[in-house]
Amino acid sequence: MDIWNTIVNWLHGMGLHLDKDTAHTVGQAADQVGQVAGQMGQAMAQWDWGQLMALAAALGWASGFRLYAVVFVTGMLGATGVLQLPGGLTVLQQPVILFISGALLFVEFFADKIPGVDSVWDVVQSVVRVPAGAALAASVFGTDNATMATAAALMGGTLALSSQVAKTTTRAAINTSPEPFSNWGASLVEDGVSIGAVWLAIHHPLVFALALAVVLVLMWVMTWVLWKFLRAVVRRIRRWLGHEEPVALAATGADH
Repeated sequence: MDIWNTIVNWLHGMGLHLDKDTAHTVGQAADQVGQVAGQMGQAMAQWDWGQLMALAAALGWASGFRLYAVVFVTGMLGATGVLQLPGGLTVLQQPVILFISGALLFVEFFADKIPGVDSVWDVVQSVVRVPAGAALAASVFGTDNATMATAAALMGGTLALSSQVAKTTTRAAINTSPEPFSNWGASLVEDGVSIGAVWLAIHHPLVFALALAVVLVLMWVMTWVLWKFLRAVVRRIRRWLGHEEPVALAATGADH
């Protein structure tokens, strides 16, 4: 309010006079903006750089498994006052975002537990999860720190891609089994791991960083071992898109 009074006095000195109602209304608006900025500053002050980077990594990595669960749960933590969200993450606690992410979470929870449907869902969501993971990671730092936000976006997108590929590969291998129980178990584990990663990053960032390093190595090894299943998924996608396999074309030409 002191700043606004200074501006009003300066305008008076320039020969520009505001009526009392206008000055009062604009002054209240300025106070509200100042309060919001102060709250964001306090939220950022509660996080050190290590915690912010851990949270950015967790949001990016977990998005590759459960994007909508991450968005909904993070938003609810902010909306209920359990956690003061840093940077641009405060947008997640808006009612419209909570409603949309909650509805999509409901759909994903069941779609991900139906063999075959889960693979189709993963393919469709692959174009969303990676950029969304990058965006969430960048939002941790907001727009005031473009350098860290860019670094976080690159990290978040890469981690989202790693978990997305590992998830798709593992599910393709599991779906070769006719029984649905292994599929349900894998899906429930992913549910818990996604939320658990965010919780661990918030409360124990160093432990999360060490665990993430180990898990990334295990995911890369698993993807390498199950590579043939990932190639089968890629071939299936190519057929859906109307692309024929080169080997099949060569074989057809040889027959003629």
